[in-house]
Order: sequence, then C-alpha cells, then structure tokens
Amino acid sequence: MRYRTVGGLRVSAVGLGAMPLSIEGRPDEGRAMATVHAALDAGVTLLDTADSYHLPGDEPGHNERLVARALATYGGDTADVLVTTKGGRGRPADGSWTVTGSPLHLKSAAEASLKRLGVEAIGLYQLHKPDPAVPFEDSVGALRDLLDEGKIRYAGISNTDVGQIRRAHALLGDRLVSVQNRYSPAVRDSEPELRLCAELGLAFLPWSPLGGISRSSLDGPSRRLPPEDTGHPTGLDAFHAVARERGVSPQQVCLAWLLTRSPVVVPIPGASRPGTIRDSAGAADLELTPEEVARLEVGAGS
Repeated sequence: MRYRTVGGLRVSAVGLGAMPLSIEGRPDEGRAMATVHAALDAGVTLLDTADSYHLPGDEPGHNERLVARALATYGGDTADVLVTTKGGRGRPADGSWTVTGSPLHLKSAAEASLKRLGVEAIGLYQLHKPDPAVPFEDSVGALRDLLDEGKIRYAGISNTDVGQIRRAHALLGDRLVSVQNRYSPAVRDSEPELRLCAELGLAFLPWSPLGGISRSSLDGPSRRLPPEDTGHPTGLDAFHAVARERGVSPQQVCLAWLLTRSPVVVPIPGASRPGTIRDSAGAADLELTPEEVARLEVGAGS
C-alpha cells in the first residue's frame, strides 16, 4: 500500500467509501463488517462515512455506528485509521437528500456523530454540502468553532467550487485539509477544484470515483468492452482494454489513473463486499506506464 497525506496525517492512497453498507441495497451486517475488516487487512486507513448514510427516514447515523462497530471488533491495530464523517445533509422518508447548513444544526450533528463513533474528537469532519439558504461563512464558522472546542481535529468541505474553497481556506487556514467532490473518468467538472487543492496542499477525495467504469451507489450501468473487440478503443472503453492487458479489473485501472491525476488525490471507492475493496486497494500498487495514462486520458470525461 502506498500512502498520501490528509493534513499532517499519513493515509492509504485508496480509502473506503462506506456509504453502500447502509443505503438501499445494503448487505447484511455480517458482510458489512467483513467488508470493513477486509479494507483494514488490505492496508486501507481512511474510512469515509456521514450521518446521512442510512435508509430513507430510518436510523440516522447507521453508517457511523457500523464503522464504529467494525473498528471495535477488528483484531488488528486501528490507531492509524482516519475516520472522516460529514454533516449537513439528511434523508427523510421520501428518499430525497436535504441540505441543512446552519451552525446550530452542524454543531448538533457533530455532537451526535462524536457519540456514534465513540471518539473524543472526530478525525476529519466535513461540511457535506453548502446550504444555499445559509451564508457559506456561517457554515464554515461552525467548523471553526468545533475545531476550537477540540471536538474535531481537522475540517473539510464537500461539493464545493473554487470560490468556496478559497473562502473556507481564508477562514480555517491549515486546519482545512480536504475537499470531497465528485470526480471520475466520466465526470471531470471538478478539474479547477482539483488544481486549487494541489496549489493549497489540500487532499482531494473524489466521491463516486468509478463513474463511467462500473455501477456504484450513484452511477448507472458500466460501459463494457466486448471481449472479441481487438481494435484500438478510445474513451472509457480504454480502461477496460488496459485492464484486460494487465490482467486486472477496469475498476482498479480507474483508481490507479485517478492517483496519477495529482499527489493530493485520495479516491474513496464504495464497496459492499470484501472482494471489492481488496481489489480497489490493489490500485495503490498498480503503476501505470506513461503510455497507458495517455491512452486513458484521451477519452476520459467525454
């Protein structure tokens, strides 16, 4: 396992997005526990969760409690594991995703997350999404207060643009350590945010990083390259072609490609089976050649 940094912390180059373990189609608890344990066995030391990762209208904080139980029942050392969680979104019974970014709500949500995770301070707490009804500085100010009170060690923001990243950085300084935006071969509209993160030294945590390569919690069906195709594919099919040549999965190639985008990138692919996260973790050790990267770059985002 190769490593990268989030703030001053060393983390695995590939994390685990725990969301699929708690939302629609989630596995039973035994398999969910086994999935987190498999991630830890593979050297994954960044686990991403949120208080809103649960079934619609049911069991707020389900994913945080699950991650806490998985860590508590793991037989190995978890001292270096960074658990990142988020506040500011909700899942009412109608299945929608609400946004609430008031300082009062965020502080209350962080307190609840602290209890569910069973820690003295949350390693990394992120604003899940800016609330258009609340001044952005007010929401980020809540993160600053939580930092000052020692309830969170580092702060991050998610689903934000360049201007918001700069404003958050101005308020929080080096205590702002991460940006979590959607980014994948199929969805690359956060290129400016990624460049700014590299400039400021912020970790960039792509959510739904396999978009266009495989089906995930938030993406549609994958595009598959027919086995009999012996031509020179372009676009997203190139990921499948390189994978076939290397004898690995297209998902692993995708994650390895993401790691070439910038040293600040730490993908957080979701998983609901032990084998899936073991495969994803293997991307940290898959070294793509410059020629392969160029092939993958041709059609990514098209």
